Amino acid sequence: MIMMRRLSAALVALTLVLITAAYGGSGDKGDKGKAGAPGIGDRYFPTLGNGGYDVEHYTLELSYEPGDDVLAGTATIEAEATKALKSFNLDLAGLEVESVTVDGDEAEFERDDAELIVTPAESLAKGGTFTTEVEYSGVPDPESDPSLGIPLGWIPLDDGSYVLSEPNGAQTWYPVNDHPSDKATYTFRITVPDPLIAAANGLLTEQVPGDGSTTYVWESGDPIASYLVEVAVGNFVIVEDGTAAGVPIRHVFAADLADEATEAAAETPEMVEFFSEEWGPYPFEAYGALVVDTPLGVALETQTLSLFGSDTALFAGSEAIFAHELAHQWFGDAVSPERWRDIWLNEGFATYAEWMWKEHDGGESIAESAEDIYRGFEASGDDTVLLDPGPDGLFGAAVYERGGLTLYALRVEVGDDVFTEILRTYFEKFDNQSVTTADFVDVAEDVSGKNLDELFAAWLAQAELPPFPGASA
Repeated sequence: MIMMRRLSAALVALTLVLITAAYGGSGDKGDKGKAGAPGIGDRYFPTLGNGGYDVEHYTLELSYEPGDDVLAGTATIEAEATKALKSFNLDLAGLEVESVTVDGDEAEFERDDAELIVTPAESLAKGGTFTTEVEYSGVPDPESDPSLGIPLGWIPLDDGSYVLSEPNGAQTWYPVNDHPSDKATYTFRITVPDPLIAAANGLLTEQVPGDGSTTYVWESGDPIASYLVEVAVGNFVIVEDGTAAGVPIRHVFAADLADEATEAAAETPEMVEFFSEEWGPYPFEAYGALVVDTPLGVALETQTLSLFGSDTALFAGSEAIFAHELAHQWFGDAVSPERWRDIWLNEGFATYAEWMWKEHDGGESIAESAEDIYRGFEASGDDTVLLDPGPDGLFGAAVYERGGLTLYALRVEVGDDVFTEILRTYFEKFDNQSVTTADFVDVAEDVSGKNLDELFAAWLAQAELPPFPGASA
């Protein structure tokens, strides 16, 4: 590894370009108008996502029987071809595909591991829109991910299920372009046996009674990265908690935990108000927590409905986790990583938000929180390079802690007011988009009027931990 104390602007730019090139920045695998690429170009996950098209909307009609764990679905995928296509791929691991149509005509399809390869009856013109419908069913088989060490995808419970997909679990339960660089809007129509409830991202717009079942219709009008899509089925109650900053607050709690969960999430409206004042308006149509009656070991910022287990929601001090997942709605959900190596743009920002909330709520100052984290991280000897944590390091301590410290170092360098303006500008400029580290660096330099090469090189591109920000040499 190269130790960098001070780099010229040109050398920092070259460093970022070389890393981007090494990890397949373009996603163009030379299909030459013949076939969409089977991967989007992310070296951490070479076959995740697909090239040749951009999804605009998914309609997922799902029927689920918790007793036998069978999921039956029809996925309708509206997309635009970004190049002329004779065939294209969708990500789908396991499950049996019954039929595929494109623009209403039967299409040929074949399976290659987690790739569903679709050949329409007629080639697709570049720039044209097309609609693919996939009928499928089966028992979802969760993905095993080494970076977390827990199952990912559609996870069964005794009386239902939930979804935890970061980074690559969405493909285990519906056909998808499974990469955060291709976000889309969603409609969910989920049929479950009475008296169970089905929850998903966005707003509950309709409940359609059936013969011993109910279909719950949820709509999300804002684009979602596939790993942030949530569907949960179970013995839930929906708890309305008014509005905050004009945003409806509605939670979905396991019925047996509803009282405890309501108390644990009590500060959510104030958090929404606080972060909206700091960064700009909350970016989606609603917010709330989903608390399932099982320990997860993690929480996930599933868009508009953050996922918590009984362990991550119901303990003294869980306010920090609630703040962390809420902060992701701005940084991670609305503004998403274009490649998984830039995960610090999610976790570093949410970690820093924990320190912000703690200070606002009368606890440690941001500076004290940062120094506590710095001393612990320093003692760990962790030498992860944030610009390239590796697929097994996506959720390592460095991504969170050194990521948060990078933002603290930036704040010390530019001052509180300019730092706040950097975050507000970054969010406003890239809302509903996917970004790289270079995009954030550009905003920081434009807003501050400073050359920040040395700071970002030290914190992001070298293994050696820099001195604590503001400490004398």
